[in-house]
Amino acid sequence: MDVASTRALSNVRHLVGRFFLSLWPVGPSAESEAWAQSHLLSGEVVLWGRMSGADRRHAIAVARRVVSAIDEPDRPVLAAALLHDVGKVDSALGTPTRVVATVIGLVGGHRASASEGRIGRYLRHPCIGADLLAAAGSDGLTVAWAAEHHLSAQCWTVDPVVAGVLHASDND
Repeated sequence: MDVASTRALSNVRHLVGRFFLSLWPVGPSAESEAWAQSHLLSGEVVLWGRMSGADRRHAIAVARRVVSAIDEPDRPVLAAALLHDVGKVDSALGTPTRVVATVIGLVGGHRASASEGRIGRYLRHPCIGADLLAAAGSDGLTVAWAAEHHLSAQCWTVDPVVAGVLHASDND
């Protein structure tokens, strides 16, 4: 199997796994919630509270993988791990519609994300999230990672080592 096919298969496996985990709507434990919120600014905590239970569980898993990879990461790095998908709140889509939106995005590309509806907003969640985080007073790294987390490594403005850890932690 060539590199592109291996990456595509890995991405599909990741998305399928995320789908099945997202069907469990319960949020993280109280202990995990407290741990996550302890790394967020007050405006970020408000955004955190708007995220679905499944999205918060995923974000905590990402942040914990970052902690495993980076000894004592800075607060903005943990906030980036915890809030990289916060823009999804603007679409108000449930799990089944998110699956449809993801497929539409894969098939329709830029045209689909230009749509003004909820699916278009879901597909633009990186930019929407970056705007929400900037308005909440987040650090530049946190805002940048929210905007860039679906881009290729060549487009990242975040330190390449930190961005690599954040990306790998999100796709684990």
